[in-house]
Parts: sequence; C-alpha cells; structure tokens
Amino acid sequence: MVAQFFGLKLRLLANLFRRSPWQVVGLVVGLLYGLGVAITILVALITLRFVGDPALIRDSLTVAGSAVALGFLIIPIVVGIDDSMDPRKFAFLGIPNRSLSLGLAGSALIGVPALTLSIVLLGTVFTWSRGVGQTLLALVSAALILATCILLSRVSASLAAFLLSTRRSREFTGMIGVVLLVLISPLVVVLLSTDSGRHGRGLLATLATILGWTPLGAAWAAPGDASTGAWGAAILKLLIAAASAYALWLIWQLVVARMLVSPGREAAAKQYSGLGWFDRLPHSSVGAIAARTFTYWARDSRYWVSLIMIPIVPIIAILPLSIVGVPLHYLALVPVPLMCIFLGWTMHNDVAYDNTAIWLHVASGTRGVADRIGRLVPALAMGIPLIGIGSAISISFYGDWSVLPSMLGVSTCILLAGLGFSGYTSTRFPYPVTKPGDSPFAQPQASETASALVQSLTFTGSIVVALPALIFAYLGIFEDPAWHLRALGAGLGLGLVAVILGIWVGSRAFDRRGPEMLASAQRA
Repeated sequence: MVAQFFGLKLRLLANLFRRSPWQVVGLVVGLLYGLGVAITILVALITLRFVGDPALIRDSLTVAGSAVALGFLIIPIVVGIDDSMDPRKFAFLGIPNRSLSLGLAGSALIGVPALTLSIVLLGTVFTWSRGVGQTLLALVSAALILATCILLSRVSASLAAFLLSTRRSREFTGMIGVVLLVLISPLVVVLLSTDSGRHGRGLLATLATILGWTPLGAAWAAPGDASTGAWGAAILKLLIAAASAYALWLIWQLVVARMLVSPGREAAAKQYSGLGWFDRLPHSSVGAIAARTFTYWARDSRYWVSLIMIPIVPIIAILPLSIVGVPLHYLALVPVPLMCIFLGWTMHNDVAYDNTAIWLHVASGTRGVADRIGRLVPALAMGIPLIGIGSAISISFYGDWSVLPSMLGVSTCILLAGLGFSGYTSTRFPYPVTKPGDSPFAQPQASETASALVQSLTFTGSIVVALPALIFAYLGIFEDPAWHLRALGAGLGLGLVAVILGIWVGSRAFDRRGPEMLASAQRA
C-alpha cells in the first residue's frame, strides 16, 4: 500500500514537467535553488564537525531547527497550497484508516521540502559524529525530526484544505500570516541591534535552553547535549521528541478519519436587510456613489486587503531605519504621513475595480464631478480621523507638541494630493486589476498600459506637491519653531488646490472617456 502511494506521488510530480516550457523552467530553477541551499548547509555542517564550540553549535542548531519545524506547521496554513494527496480523494476506495494515514504520510517524503530537510539532517549527523553513542543518538534524532516535520506539514496542510476551503477564509489566513511577520519585526530589531560579543551569546543560549525542552527543538538539541557530556538531558529530550512524534501520528490518524467522513466547508450565504450605506447617505449622485464605495470597502476583499496593509507598511519601513540607527523619536513622525501616502495611492486605479459595472455610469449619464467626489468620500472619512488621532499619538511619542501643526499640514497635503492625482489617473490611465470575486493576491498582466508609470506618478506626485510643507516642517524642527505654522498653511493650501484640480481634470476626462473606460474595463 505504501509503495502504491509512493508511485502515485512520483507520477504527480512527473506531471509537473508536462506543463508549458516556462513553467518547467521555473520548476527546475526552484528545485536547483532548494538543492543548492541544502548542499551548502550540508557542507557547513560537515565543517562544524572539526571546528567550533559544541555548545555554541548546539544552541544555534536548536534555534534554527525550531524555526524550521515551526515553518513546516505554519507555511501550509498561510500559503494555502493545493494538497494533491488530500485524504478525501481516497474516501471511496475503502482503505483502512491506519494504512491510508501511513501511505499519505510516507508519500510526503517525496518532494523538495522533505528532500532538502533530509540533506540538512544528514549534515547534523556528521556534525555530532564525535563518538559511537553520539552518532547513534544523532541518527535517531534526525529520524524523529524528519517524522515530526512531515507529520506537522501533513496535519497542517490537511486542516488548511478542510477548514480554509472557502476563498474568504484563505484570504483572511494569508493576511494573518502577513500581520504575524510584521509583529515579529520588533524581535528582529532586538536581535540585530544586540551586541553579539556581549549579549548575543547569552540571548542565543537562553532561547536554545527554552526551545530545547519543547517538541519543536528537543530532537535538535539532544545530540548536542550528548556531545557536551549532558547525557541525562539528551535522553530526556529524545523521549520528549519521540512522544511528540507519536502524538502527531495519533493526531494525523484522527484528522484522516475525520476528513474521510466530512464534506468540505462551503461559504455561508449572508443575509442583508435594508440598503446599508444607501439609507445613511444623501439620495443624490454623489451620495449613491459614496455609498457604493463604502460598501465596496467593507465587503470586497480587493479593497480591505489594501486597507489592512496601510498600517503595516510603516512598520516595515521603520524597521530598517531603526536598524541603521535613526533615533526613535524622529521615527515617530514617519507613520502618519506614510499611511496618508498609501491611502491616497490606493485610489489611483479605482475605476478599474468596477469592472464592467462602470457601464451603469456611462448609460445613466452620471456627471464626472459626482463620480470623482463620491469615490473620494470614503477615503476622506478614513483619512481625516487618521490624521487627527494619528498625529496626536505621534507627537506624544516625539515629545514636542510644537511640531503638531507641521504634522497636520504635511499629512493633509500628502493625502489630498494623492487623492487629486488619483482622481485623474483612475479615469485617464486605468489598467487591469483583479476581477471581482478573484483572489486579491493575484495580479493580472498589464501589458497594454503603462501601469508602473501610473503608480509611480501617483505615489511620487503627492510627495512632490507636499515638498514645500516638508521643507517648512524640517526648518521648524531644526531651525525655528515658527516655521511649523507655515508648514500647516502650505500643506492645507497645496492639498486643497491639488484635490480640487484633480477632481476638475478627472471629471472632464470621465465625461469625455466614458466609452473608452468601459472598453478598458472589458479588456481587463
């Protein structure tokens, strides 16, 4: 039975090479890259057999190995890959649960992740081959690590395929993964900013000590403990690793048994009452378009994925600045203007998100000015509180409230200028976007339009318009606080001019190019 599953998995992998030539090239490049990394690590681990401090090697391998095991658990859930060996596909074959579980788990050994991990584990055996006992313990630990990682990936992938079968759940999980990566960024900053000579070794030893007694790192730490003479701790950690692998085997059998008799989850249809935003806003062209845009932002995953990314981007931008040594009180002034840049930028191709529904505007004779203003209302409704509350929080961290006018002026100017540019580019230069109902993480090719140029124009244009306010704010911080009020006045004035001009030019383009916009939406 296990041999048949191995053969099936090999045929599935062989079918991957029957795709288009470019897909095959990408597959081969990925395979060679993974094998190259694995062989490089193998050579490094063999070298560590003859040089280095065994305690330091043990701590490093324990921390790194724990991260690898955690990756086998998390990546299938976050990425949401298609499971070609889903247990439900074998539900009608009458295979006993234990045999099916063993066959599916064994087939997972055939693949790039398992092959890469096996090569790395072979290197750890060489690293700890410092005696007969240590070598045998390293072999057993390597087998337990391989079994644990394979079972973690199988349980994770099967639960993801079973519980995250709907598109919305996969999108939500993907965003959770991005948020988690951002949340661990402070830990990265701490690790990179730690003096490796004074504190880094102690921090590494502390992490290794904690992880070495967990199911993630016990098997990685056991051979190192034996090589340093701590045989009692090594045996205990080996028992923890064995018990963890056996517990995962029991969990895997339960998952398989459950999936064989349970259908996949389906998205529940929501019931809505009333007209929502259409009841709350004025019954006019501007109000109707604003209500529809509010509804899009609340229900359409293409919009809320972009909105979720807006507060995440400043964290990603501040991380490298903090690493290179920029003072934290100056970094407190960065998040609000940066969020305003991306909030204004998200509207630069808004018409394309309507897809073929834009024909309603063209057929009904909707005025361009009503469309332009209506689409900007939600962005302003979100941006104004963001600027007010966010500026107060930023200045409280900065410590000097005299900078508040500059913060308000710069942020307002950047937001209004971005909305002004977006009011024009979304009608004059629409380019293909993800269609309604598709995954927001997929982006179609925009070969017929200068999409990169449009994105750059909207992004950098708002910064160029805000340059006077930025210069005045700089002078207010480093020269004379009197410049802060000038920064506020310049920011408000330039921002209002930019958004009014963008609405006017964009509305004229909308009135002239209705059929062209509809044709562009159909091509997209």
